[in-house]
Amino acid sequence: MQLRELKSFCVTAEVRSMSKAAELLDIGQPTVSTHIQKLEEELGMVLFDRYKRPIQPTLAGAALARLAGPLIDGIEGLKASTADAERHGPVSVASTPDIIPHTLLKFVTAYRDEYPHVHLQISTGHRPEILRMVKDGEVDLGIIPGAEVGPDCDFQPLFPYERVLITPLNHPLLDGELSLERISQYDLVLMGPNTHTHAMLEAESRRRGLRHHVVVELDSMDMIKRYVALGMGVSVGPRLAVEPEDEETLGVISLATLLPLEQAGIVTQPGKVLSTPAQDFIDLVLRVTSAPGFVP
Repeated sequence: MQLRELKSFCVTAEVRSMSKAAELLDIGQPTVSTHIQKLEEELGMVLFDRYKRPIQPTLAGAALARLAGPLIDGIEGLKASTADAERHGPVSVASTPDIIPHTLLKFVTAYRDEYPHVHLQISTGHRPEILRMVKDGEVDLGIIPGAEVGPDCDFQPLFPYERVLITPLNHPLLDGELSLERISQYDLVLMGPNTHTHAMLEAESRRRGLRHHVVVELDSMDMIKRYVALGMGVSVGPRLAVEPEDEETLGVISLATLLPLEQAGIVTQPGKVLSTPAQDFIDLVLRVTSAPGFVP
């Protein structure tokens, strides 16, 4: 017994005509007749009195219509709900605190302009947390720094970025040759030790036998920039967290010669079938980042 056969039967039972049912279903009348015949053969009973005009369901046919009608209606409603979900989401995205207020905001703005009816859910976390959320299927995708994600996630590169030294204006580090040795002489204002930049700075400092003094740890690069501007110390962070107007109150110097360039990208669960809105989000991000002149 197939759903299309039940649907042909239910519509015919409702309108009392195979030809009208065929018009409503947008199929040929012979097809409707074949569906009903197959149903009768499978059930071993006659479902319509074909000698009356309009045709009438038999007692068995009327009983089947009462049982099958709500089922067909429910399936139609399910199809509509599924189609609505494919149009409206939600799309769940996770990213790190340095990417969310800047680069991700650009992606979300462009996506909402193009798909205003899709519901977006944004989560934040450190890089290991986001990899876990993607691996466990808690989010559709993550946007993170660092391409080393292991076998549990797929990584799709988006853009490279450098790290920068952030200081108060007129700071001594802004003059002369820059080195990690000189930076280690000053108090540092950094994001937490679980963040990618902090971990990389510590690893590079240990490799060189250096020690640095962290006086403030925060979860927001925007707050870090404020504390640096107050003179609490200097910071190392991703270039993508620095806006052009920041350089009116802060000194910003590239650390590309001291710390390696990093690759930001999209992480997804291997083999996961993404919804249409989620795939649209990824396609838009790839389109935006590949456009000439894109700045993270």
